Amino acid sequence: MNDLPFGRPGRFWRGNLHTHSDRSDGALPPAEVARRYRDAGYDFLAITDHFRERYGFPLTDTRSLRVPGFTTLLGAELHPPRTEFSSEWHILAVGLPLGFAPPEPDENATDLARRARDAGAFVGIAHPAASLLTEADTAQLDAAHAVEVYNALSAREDRGDSWHLTDVLLNRGRLLTAYAADDAHFQPQDPPGGRAWVQVRADELTPEALLGALKAGHYYSSTGPEIHDVRLDDGVLHVRCSPASKVMITGGDPGVRLVEGLSLTECSLPIAMFRRGWCRVTVEDAAGQRAWTNPIRWA
Repeated sequence: MNDLPFGRPGRFWRGNLHTHSDRSDGALPPAEVARRYRDAGYDFLAITDHFRERYGFPLTDTRSLRVPGFTTLLGAELHPPRTEFSSEWHILAVGLPLGFAPPEPDENATDLARRARDAGAFVGIAHPAASLLTEADTAQLDAAHAVEVYNALSAREDRGDSWHLTDVLLNRGRLLTAYAADDAHFQPQDPPGGRAWVQVRADELTPEALLGALKAGHYYSSTGPEIHDVRLDDGVLHVRCSPASKVMITGGDPGVRLVEGLSLTECSLPIAMFRRGWCRVTVEDAAGQRAWTNPIRWA
């Protein structure tokens, strides 16, 4: 079974993995972006400016913005050519070292993503729905750790949710986890930050501990609800969460197991219908906000 984060040593740290500043096409300088997230109660932030030639291939150095109780991860959004329906990729790379070299003119998505992972980054397939990615596209990214299953900026275009493609990839045997992110740019027409985040379970609030936990899948994602515990016992999944209107289990087979109520905080659901050996939990609150576990595997 997947090594679920609940009950592991340490605590959950709240962070955003996909953010932009005025080093690329964001509206605000890095210090102001960090201040807004810090004031909103976040524990960490990755500013992932667009790693494009027209911006000077920025790898925004946010180390000076680390203070007690708040840290940063270095990263960038990479844009090699191409996908079936777009001239460029959007690949999230969190945990890149300073000095990560710009892509070579003939460097494709496969090679650039592998180079980022080899350099120590957590590699994510950014907003697949908004980018109209196909399953064939994603086959190029064998270095990916995770899929960006919810993107708050793309939700403005009704393409924020990328779970369908993620579920297909999981059924194909891809060992991927799933994260949510703001993709905040702070432009006047954009939604504000703080709409989607990850809760990462780690012993300490350091870049090294957070990156290790992300790569191990020791996190869940949310736009509001909290998931306190998920455990599998004798074919039944037990869930504890903040007050919810719905708790669902979906997986590699059509159909769903769900419990609905006015203020659910715990429930138990059988997993027998998921014959492909994996499922995931979704918690929805009365306002329609959701939280998601990573895929849970037992076969």
